[in-house]
Amino acid sequence: MKLRYAYYPGCSLHSTGAEYDMSFRAVCEKLGLELQEISGWTCCGTSPAHSTSRLLSLALPIENLRLAEEMGLAELVAPCAACFARLKVAHHEANADPELRDKLSRVIEAPVPKSVTVRHPLEMFCNGVDVTGPVTQQFPELKVVCYYGCLLTRPPKVMQFDECEYPVSMDRLLRSLGIDTLDWSYKTDCCGGAFALTETDVVLKLTHDILEDAKAVGANAIAVACPLCQANLDTRQSEIEQKYDASYGLPVFYFTQLMGLAYGIPSKQLGIDRHFVRADELLSGASA
Repeated sequence: MKLRYAYYPGCSLHSTGAEYDMSFRAVCEKLGLELQEISGWTCCGTSPAHSTSRLLSLALPIENLRLAEEMGLAELVAPCAACFARLKVAHHEANADPELRDKLSRVIEAPVPKSVTVRHPLEMFCNGVDVTGPVTQQFPELKVVCYYGCLLTRPPKVMQFDECEYPVSMDRLLRSLGIDTLDWSYKTDCCGGAFALTETDVVLKLTHDILEDAKAVGANAIAVACPLCQANLDTRQSEIEQKYDASYGLPVFYFTQLMGLAYGIPSKQLGIDRHFVRADELLSGASA
């Protein structure tokens, strides 16, 4: 029997992070995991909502949890790190505070859902799923650093996911597929997130430091699990090289794209051709 999940793509995976959605769906199909996109889902609020109104920032994700519960599915999967964080925080805070839960219930005009568990794809793939079965390709030239970003594991009492300061789930997953991952010091450092539009210099400095350390440990690619992280490291890379007189040439893959490559899924189907930093030469040495 197929494992079924309520799927919350969030705004990014339907727009700027479409290749994350493409590769996640393709990998799940290979693994026999069924995704049912939540009908009528809305934005989770991300940073703007909780900067404006705490109640709004919680009501938005709670409403999406309610929609998932109506589907009769016990688990919701949210690939975007920001969406994952907001859904987890809302679920945690509503269950910890009865008065807040009553307020939220009045806002969404329904009981606050309790039965839906929020998962990240890394949890799905690392929880009893045979991820090695579909492997058909090896990429011996790949030397990857796994960049988790600042949201997936923080705050630890809420996220309850991996090790807060030095997560390893993505590393272990990719290594199980035959992809070499390297230890490094910037796994959870912030890339600047949405400040790319308002505080560009800050983002350029933060992403420069990440790229510098990746290059210093011998990486030739970066794996990510967040659309904002991917955008900052990929689309800003040439600008960073010019500003800091550096040369990186580091393709920035979603970890699901690397899984898909290992499964023999064509790179175009995984959206790799949409990236700014090209990976054609790096991937040319694939072997069966």
